[in-house]
Amino acid sequence: MSERLLFGLGNPGSRYRKTRHNAGWQTLDLLAEQHGTVFKRTRLLHGEVADFRVGPVRIRLARPHSFMNRCGPVYRRALEVYDLDPTDALVVIDDFALPFGRLRLRADGRPGGHNGLKSIQDALGGPVYPRLRLGIGPVPERVDPADYVLKRYDAAQRRELPDLLDRAAEACLLWAQGGLQEAMNRFNAT
Repeated sequence: MSERLLFGLGNPGSRYRKTRHNAGWQTLDLLAEQHGTVFKRTRLLHGEVADFRVGPVRIRLARPHSFMNRCGPVYRRALEVYDLDPTDALVVIDDFALPFGRLRLRADGRPGGHNGLKSIQDALGGPVYPRLRLGIGPVPERVDPADYVLKRYDAAQRRELPDLLDRAAEACLLWAQGGLQEAMNRFNAT
């Protein structure tokens, strides 16, 4: 049996739960709901974990309880605890540079101004780890991107959010079962 880790980024606390910056957590919440599992606090990581199986693949879900800009050490610790290589873990994040509803999978790359990705890169010592970006943009003119991501979705985005999260969850499962290239071929084009 193989194992995969889905590491969803977000900020802890009820204040942030329904904000754009928590799209990673929201994707993992949907997967947990779809597969009948619940998150539980763990002493092994600073966060919560859940898991389920899809065929021969055990999928672990991890939500760090550190703030976005400090999630890297928790990610590195999760890899150690579950004895996984970064290629066996997919980081799920928001991205205001992508139009709302777009998905983008990549095997590596720069943080692009995302503090969560910068923290992970610093913790790993390099940019080679797969990630799934969920488009939450664009940021309106004269709005600070930091303010934008920490606000709740607007009315139009709330209507489109279920579809975005469904497709993100589907992309995560395809990555876990079929690999990064197959998931990229299917979801990066739409």
